Amino acid sequence: MSSGPPQLDLFGDPLPAGGGGGVPAHRTVRAAGSGPGPAEVAPALVELGRALPRALYLGTSSWSFPGWAGLVYDRSFDPSRLSRDGLPAYARHPVLHAVGIDRTFYAPLPASAFARHAAQVPDGFRFLVKAPSACTSAVVRHDGALPAANDQFLDERVAIDQFVRPALEGLGPKAGPLVFQFSPLGRAWTRVPQRFADALEGFLAALRTEASSALLAVEVRDPEVLVPAFFDALAAHRVRYCIGVHARMPVVDEQAARARRVGPGALVVRWNLHSGFGYDEAKARYEPFDRLVDEDPAARGALAALAADTIGAGEAVYVIANNKAEGSAPLTLVRLAEAVRERMQGAAADAGPSWPAGHSGGRVPPARGPS
Repeated sequence: MSSGPPQLDLFGDPLPAGGGGGVPAHRTVRAAGSGPGPAEVAPALVELGRALPRALYLGTSSWSFPGWAGLVYDRSFDPSRLSRDGLPAYARHPVLHAVGIDRTFYAPLPASAFARHAAQVPDGFRFLVKAPSACTSAVVRHDGALPAANDQFLDERVAIDQFVRPALEGLGPKAGPLVFQFSPLGRAWTRVPQRFADALEGFLAALRTEASSALLAVEVRDPEVLVPAFFDALAAHRVRYCIGVHARMPVVDEQAARARRVGPGALVVRWNLHSGFGYDEAKARYEPFDRLVDEDPAARGALAALAADTIGAGEAVYVIANNKAEGSAPLTLVRLAEAVRERMQGAAADAGPSWPAGHSGGRVPPARGPS
């Protein structure tokens, strides 16, 4: 797959040719200090951040990547240091007002750990958190053994006790979408999609009883289950469909079209993986994640249009991007922010002078301004 024309970096200048890299020589970084600090960014990026509506929450799937020196951080730190101390600097990026917490997919976190994260970010920041695989994986796999049925699959007590309750308690108003990502389910479920829809409906009913106002979302890896009954189960319990941009799934527009059955509400997206690659292949191709390698303008354009329409309807938008989507999640989200701004400005111009600049009509929240 060709990387196309020269890519642009965070500041709008051509990136050096070739892969790998480090920080291009023209970037200015802060003097060394005791811990991670935010990268210095160009005024144009600051202005882009200020122009974004408050309802637009863009973030990466983690914050612990040394290759983001000069993009997010003032210099390079090892992943463990960034994982522990990097979040306050990350949260000062002009465009990144959200972040994903993926580690909860593998093991639960207590409310105290969520609270520590929440204390490190400003009030307008949001967290998208993944539910533990203990309740979303149909099978369990152990080294050297065949996969076995998971007796905790769709167990609402596991979901509530190990995930929903501690996340909401610890994050408080900074909790964004709580996402239940279902890994490939296997033929026992996909050949009869109604079976999964029925089981999911009961699971979501129990969750909604516990979390009456939380933003819950469901993401899947099996296009076979995207049947009307699946979306009806989400709609019945005010649960959003999370668009998963992933090689296994239909393109963005097709997923969005099917999800209209759920009705109006927040847009939740996880931009996970560039089409045509597996995770390991993409990781090897894109490390150290400091530049765009394989841009995906089709996905970006579709997401920008959905985001602008959703914000124009007065609803919130959450997009979490992975480095393996295009090569560098922060740069992916800067490009998406630019596309959303352009889309909304065009809609505002078409609407005439009655709409404030940068708005597309409807109940659009104001731009962020300084944070």
